[in-house]
Amino acid sequence: MNTQLDDRFDNALLYARRHHAAQRRKGTEIPYFAHLMAVSSLVLEMDGDEDEAIAALLHDVVEDGGGEPAIAEIREQFGADVLAMVLANSDTIVEPKPPWQARKEAYIAGISTKSAGALRVSLADKLHNARAILLDYRTIGEEVWLRFKAREGGPVRWYYRSLCEAFEARADTLGKAALPVLGELRRTVDELDRLAEAAKPSGRVD
Repeated sequence: MNTQLDDRFDNALLYARRHHAAQRRKGTEIPYFAHLMAVSSLVLEMDGDEDEAIAALLHDVVEDGGGEPAIAEIREQFGADVLAMVLANSDTIVEPKPPWQARKEAYIAGISTKSAGALRVSLADKLHNARAILLDYRTIGEEVWLRFKAREGGPVRWYYRSLCEAFEARADTLGKAALPVLGELRRTVDELDRLAEAAKPSGRVD
């Protein structure tokens, strides 16, 4: 696919930057916007179209404080298809948010019904997150889990293993160009598991 990006993509970049301007990646001083650009880049590398690339930039807007006003703005400015992918990749728009475990179980279950575009956005998001966790684990070890609501490694690692399995079950829908990204997610999660298991005191079981 020869994806062409136009003014809609430029507008989405600006919209996302403004919305997330004050946010940083968990436990770091990295601007959150860096994550959104990385996710959009991965989507384009999977032959995603412009709507998918835009949805990647906006995938956290509704969930991270935008709510109903953001839903209306995204629909008006970027269209119903983009909005559908954003909502498909939002854990919840309910405040206060449901418990962590319930949200993650619902997200995993939802992978089975996502459109191809929403799947690619989701896969790109989870790969970039998993890479960041692995890098930080190599740097600071078990302290990395304190950044998550789960507060420990077992549940977070369960979540990413479950995501791998859910994405692998939809490999045909993801498309051929997404398979290297899917393989990279599996390798990243397996390496995180390997390192975390090796770091356990003898006899400890999560």
